[in-house]
Amino acid sequence: MSDAITTGSVEAGGLEFGYLAAGPGDGPLALCLHGFPDSAHTWRHLLPELAGAGYRAVAPFMRGYAPTRVPEDGAFQTGALAADAVALHEALGGDGNAVIIGHDWGAFATYGAAAHSPGRWRKAVTLAVPPLGAMMNAFSSYEQLKRSFYIFLFQTPLAEAVLDRAFVEGLWRDWSPPGAEVAGDVDRVMECLATPANVAAAVGYYRAMLDPSRLLDRYAAEQRSASRTGERPVLYLHGAADGCLGADVVMSDPAAVLAQLPPGSRAEVVEGGGHFLQLDRPAEVNRLILDWLAA
Repeated sequence: MSDAITTGSVEAGGLEFGYLAAGPGDGPLALCLHGFPDSAHTWRHLLPELAGAGYRAVAPFMRGYAPTRVPEDGAFQTGALAADAVALHEALGGDGNAVIIGHDWGAFATYGAAAHSPGRWRKAVTLAVPPLGAMMNAFSSYEQLKRSFYIFLFQTPLAEAVLDRAFVEGLWRDWSPPGAEVAGDVDRVMECLATPANVAAAVGYYRAMLDPSRLLDRYAAEQRSASRTGERPVLYLHGAADGCLGADVVMSDPAAVLAQLPPGSRAEVVEGGGHFLQLDRPAEVNRLILDWLAA
């Protein structure tokens, strides 16, 4: 068994995905999905730990993030992300013992995929973004609206022009604990946003979020699943120092988060963790995830 991280590619759902992977080829699938502005490298601490526990851990680059192709259908809605996760499960030979782990936009994909196809997954883990039902009051907070300025900026024609390295690094610094080393991860992000088409794809996630005209009917079932409570238990983790979606808003009442998750779920705050808590506190986050999957 090797815990070395390797690269690969696979066609799933008609789209070619690049990915990072670790672990035995015959182990149960652990699909790890990243968010914005991030890359599959965000899982570099977790992949070897999952491999050591016997999983075939695979972290794809999400649709539109190089080396994954930009989808020809131009769909970046949550339902498309959930459909990608299901298609990757199929293409990678997953079975009912597979687990799914998602951060940020990857969390949205995880909720949708687990609810839409519960038979494919044994357990789920989400980080930094709670279920939609638990976010309903977030934008009534002035402080949260300030944190979320970029969502509204991305609805404008300025978005592609401003989404450069300086902007991405600014987000990482704002969203991370003071003193966090972010330059290397920003470099990885910019490799994924190497072309104007990649930049437009990253912005497209946010435009589909607020513009119903961008929702394609082919993903309608997955889109509905993304906003409902599924069957598979979820471990939800949120960084206490998250500068993107404040813990003061999301986790002020953990019971409200749990009420939106399936029975048997858990919700935890990770002290000292920012938005990218899997990088800020890797040992603690890895332990929480591995213990959850093993329980």
